[in-house]
Amino acid sequence: MSVISDLLNLNLTDSTKSIIAEYIWIGGSGIDIRSKARTLPGPVSDPSKLPRWNYDGSSTGQAPGQDSEVILYPQAIFKDPFRRGNNILVMCDAYTPAGDPIPTNKRYSAAKIFSHPDVVAEVPWYGIEQEYTLLQKDVKWPLGWPTGGYPGPQGPYYCGIGADKAFGRDIVDAHYKACLYAGVNISGINGEVMPGQWEFQVGPSVGISAADEIWIARYILERITELAGVVLSFDPKPIQGDWNGAGAHTNYSTKSMRAKGGYEVIKKAIEKLGLRHKEHIAAYGEGNERRLTGHHETADINTFKWGVADRGASIRVGRDTEKEGQGYFEDRRPASNMDPYIVTGMIAETTILGKK
Repeated sequence: MSVISDLLNLNLTDSTKSIIAEYIWIGGSGIDIRSKARTLPGPVSDPSKLPRWNYDGSSTGQAPGQDSEVILYPQAIFKDPFRRGNNILVMCDAYTPAGDPIPTNKRYSAAKIFSHPDVVAEVPWYGIEQEYTLLQKDVKWPLGWPTGGYPGPQGPYYCGIGADKAFGRDIVDAHYKACLYAGVNISGINGEVMPGQWEFQVGPSVGISAADEIWIARYILERITELAGVVLSFDPKPIQGDWNGAGAHTNYSTKSMRAKGGYEVIKKAIEKLGLRHKEHIAAYGEGNERRLTGHHETADINTFKWGVADRGASIRVGRDTEKEGQGYFEDRRPASNMDPYIVTGMIAETTILGKK
């Protein structure tokens, strides 16, 4: 095994200018992450300089077997924390050979929204709080829970420390450092309310880069859990009963909201979000109705309300924002398995472009 470790940790710069590029894309379910690697002749820092590539879409649920070729377009580059050196991770989106985005390519539509002059002028910032659950591999039961049984009730686990309260911290810290190494704008981590559940935050990031960074952070986390022999779950309600679900609270502001008088802009934006509540809920993740019950720090899925410092609201405004008259707000509705391209693009579309 030591020989394998030595080979895995080989520094390629000592012997070759070639690098390894891991091409990453989203599979047919909309939440599964796929990747494959290729050798390039030298370091690359501009995604437009990377070659396009293809894959078998019939094996990912994205193309029929008789016409299975799907084309990957490189969109963003990150440093590879696993291979290190000059090796890179490449976030891609997917197209037909004719150049049309395939139906599961949600980045394409988001990019159109974020390139709109009105959206560009508002410099939208996002801070996404990605919650997730770590499961024991063989029984698919939360990490740290007794097999087939339950731990003590919620209370001591949120931001808790200790062997009987925090389960999987080595995975969480490894992920934190790997994201920083990769160039993901990860801003923090914490243990969540349900034992075995954690959260990391990405942002503030501008526009579509926030979604790119969430997807790469998810990829890195799944690779680390693979190495640790632990299963990663983004299910919004992995355990039924008196346990918190898992969300992806999305903090948001525009240039106008961050400026003097921004609180009035925020209130108008929230009003627009309320008018499209059903459309947003429909796009905010599968199984979200199991989480948005009106309990466990959520609003009921059929009710739209906002409030200052209210974690039982659809939209929460912070005390500092209210006090200073400018700042940001938090959309608490997105589920942990949401597509960040859909959520970030939709929020900008509703609040800036005013889509009814």
